[in-house]
Formats: sequence, structure tokens, C-alpha cells
Amino acid sequence: MKDVDTLVAEAFAATPREWFLPTDKRGQAGYDGPLAIGHDQTNSQPRTVADMLELLDVRPGMSVLDVGAGSGWTTALLAHLVGPTGTVRGIERVEALVEFGRHNLERAGRPWARIQPATPGVLGDPEHAPYERILVSAEAEALPSELVEQLADGATMVIPVAGEMHRVVRARQDVIVTRHGHYRFVPLLR
Repeated sequence: MKDVDTLVAEAFAATPREWFLPTDKRGQAGYDGPLAIGHDQTNSQPRTVADMLELLDVRPGMSVLDVGAGSGWTTALLAHLVGPTGTVRGIERVEALVEFGRHNLERAGRPWARIQPATPGVLGDPEHAPYERILVSAEAEALPSELVEQLADGATMVIPVAGEMHRVVRARQDVIVTRHGHYRFVPLLR
């Protein structure tokens, strides 16, 4: 079995960042920093995305929720990792970015992934929970219990909380949280 670093590297190779950037930003796709995609949102720094995906440890056939799908890049990367036997549901609160992300995701050719508008006032996607993996690309002030509740038993979530990357594992009634360095993200809003 391939290690997680190799799987993430393969997902990046199969999912060019420039496909998920506004036309005027595509020449900057190789820049290892966040790039504006409009509506006060960004396409995250590639190294940060790789770190998050490595912590998440996504495997083929899993069901994954991508909170803050933005341009659709992380949704497409996750779709590559789960393969056609898995599912990825991207959630985005900015309607214009839902359309932008859907268009970009279509280009990637991974029909087992989709992007939908966030339900106002609701974090994540409780309607289709539980998920085996949840990736959150926006910073919470505190660990949101509503997202933890959307994890299946034994499932993992990666989320920035108060400036630190958290890896959250739900094991029966226990929630195990580990911290993995400091990062900056746009705020997580309902």
C-alpha cells in the first residue's frame, strides 16, 4: 500500500492548481502561497493543502466532506484520493464560488464529487452525515461540535482552530484532538 505522502503527491500531479484559479491568477499557480479567488476568499497555499491532506489520510472508497470548497481544488484533490468508489461533497457558502467551483470540478472529470451551497446557519452537511473524513478550509474560533458530530466512528477531521491545525479523531464516545502547527485561514462562517 502506498504511503499517504505518495498518494497526496499523485493527487497534486493529477489535479493542476491552475484549473481552479481565476484566469488572471493562473500564471501564479506555482506560487506556494494563497491566491485570491474573489469574494474575500482564497485558493489555499499548496504546502498547507498538502499538510492537511496528509493529516487527513484519505483512502479509496471513503465518504468525505469538504467544508469551504471555494474554487473546487480541494474537492477535486479529495476526489482523486477516494477514487470512483468513494464520494466527496463540497460545501461552499458563497453562491458565486459554488458555480465557479462546480465548473472547475467538471473540468477535472471526477463525477463522484460535487459542490453544493451551504445551508445558511448550518455548519457542514448533517443531512448526509456521517462522514469518514472531513476537511475544513476555514478557521474556527473553537472546535465546532456540530462538525465533530458529523464524523463516523473512527473517522478523522482536519480543521484550523484559533490559528492551529487540529486533527480530530472520533473514537466511539471519545474525541481525540492533536495539534499540528500554526496556520492562517479565512474565518469559518455559518
